[in-house]
Amino acid sequence: MTRGFGPQTDRPAAVPAAATTRRTLARAYVEMAKLRIVSMVLVTTAIGYLLGAEGPLDWPRLVVALLGTALAAAGSAALNNYLERDIDALMDRTRSRVLPAGILEPAHALAFGILLVLGGVTLLAAQVNLLTGFIVLLTSFLYVLVYTPLKRVSWLNTPIGAIPGALPPVSGWAAAAGNLDPQAWILFLILFAWQHPHFYAIAWMCREDYSRAGFKMLSVIDPTGRRMFRQTVAFCLLLLAVSLIPFLSGMAGGVYLAGAAALGLLFLRSGIGAARSRSLNDSRKLLRASILYLPALLALIVADSVL
Repeated sequence: MTRGFGPQTDRPAAVPAAATTRRTLARAYVEMAKLRIVSMVLVTTAIGYLLGAEGPLDWPRLVVALLGTALAAAGSAALNNYLERDIDALMDRTRSRVLPAGILEPAHALAFGILLVLGGVTLLAAQVNLLTGFIVLLTSFLYVLVYTPLKRVSWLNTPIGAIPGALPPVSGWAAAAGNLDPQAWILFLILFAWQHPHFYAIAWMCREDYSRAGFKMLSVIDPTGRRMFRQTVAFCLLLLAVSLIPFLSGMAGGVYLAGAAALGLLFLRSGIGAARSRSLNDSRKLLRASILYLPALLALIVADSVL
């Protein structure tokens, strides 16, 4: 039996415009918080906490530490979006973000970011310890007010930006132990070295976008890629070396040593391949290798400490 042309009773009810707007705004705030980056921050923070803890784990303390860190990291991401909203409009990969697209008012993004950072740091200082709150506040400061504007000034933005990127496991360690043993800085060195080949791969793939935006990346100021890929290989070598320190310091055992050496050599191979060809394809392979390397290495550290 065919349907007639009269009113249909099985059509979905219209969604009120106000409800649609609320959902759109909610998605916009979530997008601005960059939850994928926040999740990586939380993983490395948790690793630092697990390795810094002595005796039975204080799970409530860990949950509070992760919550405060998540708030501050999300707020920092929002503030980064606020500061780079004009530049984001110039790049193909970022022009659809919520601020360039006009979905959110910049003032709302600014208030959102500040509230999240201050809320997260206050929670950590009050419920975990002052040292953890200070490290997380320092991380947000370096990321938002040093690294973000420095991208328009100097290629040194990458090594300087790697500092806040390497601090989450340090804050996790501080949350568990209440102090910063040398082993916490070993984790810092690993993340600091890892970030260079990871971000250099992205910088080579996005160099045209970065050039349009006026970012002073090595891939922009040296279009041949020689300087950037020399540093890529150098930091792959440095990463291989520092990844062995947990074994040499007694922080991890033979299982970790074998795994770290194998992972480091494979990562170095990807770095050398990208440096030789300077192709987009090999840069993508290097990026994928970096994404696989870090969680695998961190899992080895934790597994070795448990076994």
